[in-house]
This record gives sequence, structure tokens and C-alpha cells, in this order.
Amino acid sequence: MGGFKQFLLRGNIVELAVAVIVGATFSGLVQALVTDLVTPLIGAVTGGRQPDFADYYFTINGSRFQYGDFLNHLLTFLIIAAVVYWLVVAPMTRLISLFDRNKAAVTKQCPECLSDIPVEARRCANCTVELVPDSEKPR
Repeated sequence: MGGFKQFLLRGNIVELAVAVIVGATFSGLVQALVTDLVTPLIGAVTGGRQPDFADYYFTINGSRFQYGDFLNHLLTFLIIAAVVYWLVVAPMTRLISLFDRNKAAVTKQCPECLSDIPVEARRCANCTVELVPDSEKPR
């Protein structure tokens, strides 16, 4: 029982649970925004008689195809994807590139076989070509 308790109280599990709860709440908020504000506005601007996309449908041979609800969900997905991209993915990508820029190179390419080798290597481990250190290269 102690191992199970330790598993549940680890930081990753708690952080994941918080992320899921916040994500579900955010999704509900965006769904309400799309359903209650965005799609009625689009319907009003395009001259639709119906106040919301959820009521849009067409009929073929007695079968009813409700495409409006799909449009609501599509708009919700696009808004959530845009927010996640601009508030999470783009800043993290920039942060990672800043950290990677300051890293010193630890490998280089062998001029003969193009494999990665340590910067200080004097001979390639793959093709055994002798390498000239950068300090000894003619200018």
C-alpha cells in the first residue's frame, strides 16, 4: 500500500491530474464561447435565419444531416489548438532554442564518412581516417 501511495503522490501524477482538470474546464469554456457567441455572430453576419450553427441541417431522401454541430466542434477545436500553440508550443520552442544556442558543440562530422565523432577525436572510430585538430589546420 505504501508503494501505491508514493506513486499517487509523485509530482508527475498530481501535475497530470491538474492539467487534465484545467484542460477540461478550458475546453468547456471555449465550447461555450463558440456555441453562445461566435457561431450566432457568424450566422447573423451571413444572413442565416437560424441563430446558431447547431440547428443547421440538410435532408437527403428523408435522412437528416446536422452539419451545424460539426461546425461548432470544428471551431472549438481550432480555437483550442491556436491557444495551445501560441501559449504553450511557441514559447517552449523558443525557450528550448535559447538553451540549445548556448550549448557548446560536443560532436562534429567526420569529413570522410560523415558520422558524428567527438570534437577532440584525432581518428574517426568508424572509418579510421586521421583527423587534423582545428588548431593545426593551415589558414
